[in-house]
Amino acid sequence: MSRIRARKSNVAPQPVGDVLARYLDKSGLGARVEAASVLTDWAQRVGPQIAAVTTPSGLHDQTLFVAVANSAWMMELNLMKHELIKRVNSGRKEGQIRQIVFQMAA
Repeated sequence: MSRIRARKSNVAPQPVGDVLARYLDKSGLGARVEAASVLTDWAQRVGPQIAAVTTPSGLHDQTLFVAVANSAWMMELNLMKHELIKRVNSGRKEGQIRQIVFQMAA
């Protein structure tokens, strides 16, 4: 027999975004979600020239993996790595990237 959960009459509905934010904070997933946003924000954070020759391919333990179009760009980006980490982490309280690994695109 299924049970129907009664809603408490003194509890007002809450915005889903607020409930989700509280869940992420309590579960400890907030930082991971924030870190993962780098995959979608990459182009805005590094600029159009770098975004045109790179694709973020994954994230693991605060390390961002980025595919690069060719070896010349890979060398240049490795020289810029510390600056790119600063750009990617700018404005982030949680979920900061500690390392970027550049790989040749397949």
